[in-house]
Amino acid sequence: MSELLAIVVPELVLIVAACVLFFAGGAGKSRGTAAAPWLAMAAMLAAMVLNAYAFLPPQNVMDGVSGSLRLDSFAGFIRLVTCVVGVILLLLAWPTRPDGSGNLAVVWGQNAGEFFAMFLLSIAGLLLVTLANDLIVLFLAIEMVSIPTYVMVSLSRPAAAAQEAALKYFFLGAMSSAVMLFGMSYLYGTTGEIGFGPLSANLRAAIQAAGSLSTWQMMAVLMVLVGLAFKMAAFPMHFYVGDVYEGAAAPVTAFIAFVPKAAGFVALLRLLWIVGGNEFELPGQIVTLLWVMAAVTMSIGNTLAILQNNVKRLMGYSSVAHSGYMLVGVAALHVPRTQPMEGVIFYLAAYGIMSAGAFGVLTLLPARDGRDDGAETFADLAGQGRRHVAIGLAMTVCCLSLIGIPLTVGFLGKLLLIRQGLGAGLNWLVVVLLVNAVLSAAYYLRIVGVMFLAAESGGPIPTELADRQRLGGQSAVVLGVVLAVVATVGFGAVAPVAQVLMSGASLGSTMWVGGARE
Repeated sequence: MSELLAIVVPELVLIVAACVLFFAGGAGKSRGTAAAPWLAMAAMLAAMVLNAYAFLPPQNVMDGVSGSLRLDSFAGFIRLVTCVVGVILLLLAWPTRPDGSGNLAVVWGQNAGEFFAMFLLSIAGLLLVTLANDLIVLFLAIEMVSIPTYVMVSLSRPAAAAQEAALKYFFLGAMSSAVMLFGMSYLYGTTGEIGFGPLSANLRAAIQAAGSLSTWQMMAVLMVLVGLAFKMAAFPMHFYVGDVYEGAAAPVTAFIAFVPKAAGFVALLRLLWIVGGNEFELPGQIVTLLWVMAAVTMSIGNTLAILQNNVKRLMGYSSVAHSGYMLVGVAALHVPRTQPMEGVIFYLAAYGIMSAGAFGVLTLLPARDGRDDGAETFADLAGQGRRHVAIGLAMTVCCLSLIGIPLTVGFLGKLLLIRQGLGAGLNWLVVVLLVNAVLSAAYYLRIVGVMFLAAESGGPIPTELADRQRLGGQSAVVLGVVLAVVATVGFGAVAPVAQVLMSGASLGSTMWVGGARE
């Protein structure tokens, strides 16, 4: 029992804080509403410290097992990254309006307690996904990630677009969860096991005996993969992204761009370990499927992003493309000693940081035409780089990193994925990745060009004095953007700092696979 408590202490901190926030929100007291973000931040920082204590040497206590939960270095790295990115995402949603009802982009009214409670529950769900050691815990943890995000989209602003986005997100999410659960039931039905260790042994025995999975087992893996594709925003379950990213407020869009995606990739890596075991010796059909998913996902994402005029919608489809990039590393899993997980989890951390910075800029800038929310169209961004040079430079850094320009964390992430794709013999897939990275420059540089070169148009904008007052009153959001930009440059251009993240990703990758061989 003590070992179990030691493993889940960060989750308990977040869940207890969420319960307190729910009670405070229900009480309807203005003092409780004002304290909600502070309590959420205290819980996030406590969880981050606890996870750092478990992961960082010399206190490293990885490889703790307690029945349905397992804490290894893979989980430790993802948990620490989740808490760090979670703190930045929380700053982006920080209330700066005089009545405490939100900030320039997000307006939750008097529901601050409920909003931040949902935030903490979703983060706790992602932490539990990393610990899951059986199918039941994995499914429940993924749902704990997903369900609060449906509510957050709805609460994010009093606009019909937000309600429509929440409804679409909920129904499509429920469908994907049903498909995933159906696949898990087939995994249990064909093996009689739910624990990852025994389940993996059964599937490996089936592969060794027949040379491949049975028809029912293959169908089970496919259904689980389709369900996870929704969480990752990957083909063929990417079609909700445009409407949901456009409808939600920018801080919530930043949240769903990272947290559900991270949960999907963590669960996918666990699933492939179950199927392949040890060195991820995956059946050829699954390797081919991952190859196709990666190529189509990044190609569709970039193609659709180029066609967009709404910046949040554009960032949504670019998120699809980045899922495709990470799937290149996943497709390389089947080749021993290429350490493809190192590239995947490094890029996952990098994407969380640089995308948070980009959405933070959209949170800071005002909209035109009298809309009481943040910037989201190219008309909103026109000339803002000249008006606010520092904010324009912040967006430039994030966009260059998302493209993969050298001296940014995005470049190092893509470099790792390319190296591991080539090491696995996926030469044509690497070519597709490089072509798509070049295509992405078209729309990312368009954002930068519009901010610095385009003439202001599209309707009235607040006067420069009022604009500065708005930005000056958003110190928490500014801090979130600064942290994201500093991390984007630091992890990409400063060798000792970059080595910290690379060493963490390598430790998380290698020790997790080593633990699987026990």
